[in-house]
Amino acid sequence: MGCYNEPTPDSVYTMIRVRFAPSPTGYLHLGGARTALFNWLYARHHKGKFLLRIEDTDLERSTQENTDLIFKALAWLGIDFDEEPTIQSQRAQRHAEIAHELLAQGHAYRCFCTQEELEEMRTSALARGCQPRYNNYWRDHDPKEAPADMPFVIRFKIPKSGNVVINDLVQGQVTVDSEVLEDFVILRQDGTPTYMLAVVVDDHDMGITHIIRGDDHLTNAFKQKLVYEAMGWTIPAFAHIPLIHGSDGAKLSKRHGAVGVDAYEEMGILPQAMCNYLLRLGWSHGNAEIITQSEAIEWFDVDHIGRSPARFDKEKLLFLNAHYLREADNTWLTDHICKPDDSSVIRTRFIEGMNSLKQRAKTLVELCDSAAFYRARPAGLSETAKTIIIDHTLVADFKEVLERQSEWTEQALHTVAKTFAIERNIKLVDLAQPLRVLLTGHTVSPSVFEIMAVLGKEETFVRL
Repeated sequence: MGCYNEPTPDSVYTMIRVRFAPSPTGYLHLGGARTALFNWLYARHHKGKFLLRIEDTDLERSTQENTDLIFKALAWLGIDFDEEPTIQSQRAQRHAEIAHELLAQGHAYRCFCTQEELEEMRTSALARGCQPRYNNYWRDHDPKEAPADMPFVIRFKIPKSGNVVINDLVQGQVTVDSEVLEDFVILRQDGTPTYMLAVVVDDHDMGITHIIRGDDHLTNAFKQKLVYEAMGWTIPAFAHIPLIHGSDGAKLSKRHGAVGVDAYEEMGILPQAMCNYLLRLGWSHGNAEIITQSEAIEWFDVDHIGRSPARFDKEKLLFLNAHYLREADNTWLTDHICKPDDSSVIRTRFIEGMNSLKQRAKTLVELCDSAAFYRARPAGLSETAKTIIIDHTLVADFKEVLERQSEWTEQALHTVAKTFAIERNIKLVDLAQPLRVLLTGHTVSPSVFEIMAVLGKEETFVRL
């Protein structure tokens, strides 16, 4: 994997550059996938660049397996990146250099406090009814006062007065009093950078012009802006997107279905449907609900992102998925439900029966299940099929009529069955339903005459 080792002059970048920066401490969840999609669409809309950065500075929790899952999920969604991914942990030396540069310029200082002292500060603050925080003890003390060889961290100096203002592209102007911000650690005792420093250095070195991310990062943006200013770097435009909530308005969690994107793939959700659904979570274009990728690229911009949290609705996702299943190419769908050992005969049945099968399914899993009778003869009957009374004499008589049938098409078979039912003074359904049960093992399926046509005369007779 490539990474950026040296800062690049801002003047080099004449186009929009955005990034998606997931942490490989777990799967790619819906919120992360939406953030990636919004950044990708913004780049494509403005003919800019979309970059990927793996923020793996949490070495204890970051794994290669999770990194691979992120790459796989993005590929499934069709989200590609324009340059080699940046691996944040490979840039620790660069981050440390900037920390020491801030120290040399007087924008940071060494803090020698022990964990016990920090805990005592927080306990004391809570006892006074104040926010638990570091009391800036070493900010104005000479480092020479520290014991010899005492380990230290490097903290960034927050201005003692004034406001930090961010003109957010989604949230509008947001202001915080610098007094409420704590002097934060930018370099740990072991010389490794914290997220707060690394993200700024990486975004600068990657030439990021716009930072589009969840609004849970808004509080971080104030501190990060101060680092940009201290270094004299151009500050990117910020756009903080409201988070996704569950249908009950609470923060999205696993009980709402907030599993990894890979799990939705396993559930049989199509990538087109997932992208369409994620796009409409917090963004709109008039009343459009079904939005193709080309339309999304043409229409997307941050000015149509709402400020209120979006609500996850699984039923709406399934509705969209059913739409994209109906629109999908039959051969493509067949490729996705076929098993490696399926014969060419089975594959042909799937393709020929797909127009009807896909009208009834909401997911690929449902589609695969509903097509199972084309793969193999029913081994048994469903519970509802067991309730159907089959007149075997009637079936045998109809089979004799079928044996004389030369044209084996759905329409021809329907006509023959209709004529037979009239002659026997029965309803067509009284013939069709037993046939359906015998051919599929179920009481619900596409037209039984279409099934007969797809199975062919020989297989139909065997099953009857």
